[in-house]
Amino acid sequence: MGQIAWTKLAINDLENIYEFIAPESPFYAQKTINTFFFRVEVLRILPRSGREIPEFKRTDLRELVEADYRNFYRIGKGSISIIRVHHSARRVKRRPPKS
Repeated sequence: MGQIAWTKLAINDLENIYEFIAPESPFYAQKTINTFFFRVEVLRILPRSGREIPEFKRTDLRELVEADYRNFYRIGKGSISIIRVHHSARRVKRRPPKS
């Protein structure tokens, strides 16, 4: 598939996750962030390996689950966009991201 792009919202999510964990353990905060980057690399080869996001019912929007987080992504022509890194305890807004 090729290119993986992280949206500004997804990067902001990662920064917030890091800031939440870091006061207790900067090591585990960085390890958590690295895990998210490593996890999405599978999408280069298997872009449909994540499940469809149940809240949206769209085949181009999918998610990879990593620990307590849902990595939302969109499959485009020749690329993958990581849209959000969402804590699974939080409610998902049902308004899908713009295409």
